[in-house]
Amino acid sequence: MAYRRILLKLSGEALAGDRPFGLEPGFVSRLGRDIMAVAALGIEVAIVVGGGNFVRGATLAEGGSDRVTGDHMGMLATVMNALAVREAVLAAGGRARVLSAIAMPAIADSFSQRAAMQSLAAGEVVIFAGGTGNPFFTTDTAAVLRGTEIGADIVMKATNVDGVYTADPKKDPSAQRFDTLSQSEALQRGLKVMDSAAIAVARENKLPIYVFSMHEPGALVTAARGEGRGTLVTGE
Repeated sequence: MAYRRILLKLSGEALAGDRPFGLEPGFVSRLGRDIMAVAALGIEVAIVVGGGNFVRGATLAEGGSDRVTGDHMGMLATVMNALAVREAVLAAGGRARVLSAIAMPAIADSFSQRAAMQSLAAGEVVIFAGGTGNPFFTTDTAAVLRGTEIGADIVMKATNVDGVYTADPKKDPSAQRFDTLSQSEALQRGLKVMDSAAIAVARENKLPIYVFSMHEPGALVTAARGEGRGTLVTGE
């Protein structure tokens, strides 16, 4: 296989499917099956989930709310999504554990690198919730941070488009897709790969990022094999 251990970054919007808000049960169920198909290949899977399908702290701040409070609300939204993904993995016949950066022992175990590594070694899918546990940091940054902490071979960012483009392909039909891209170029050109903090951490730790679309069934398995259509963003 191309990878031994992957960190999958899932946005809250992806979990909403075609809905403007909340969770799309059909997509979440398929996601659980796709994750178990990857695990069946012998690849260890860890996941960071966003919470944008419920709330975004930055958006609330634009409306006049306190940014710290808004970000805390967003962290709680990621916990809801993490629980949904865990249940999907369990329904698909796998084992999964939610580790939260915010202590809430009645709902999830607290994050530690040791706990994550032990669960991965035991064959469990590890789902990280609560972002980094700090306001002002996105779940993109959390994904790269957790990927670095667990020694992931790559961060796979599942989006609504099949890679990184020179412009929004939905608005600009002339936009060109990159097959490969350096993290330095992504920062310089302001391309929407991940936020700048996440890219900087990935570049410093030589952690590649693969951007692909999760719309098609089996896309995650194809990506985990090192195949398929997407953009590989490396530190080179």
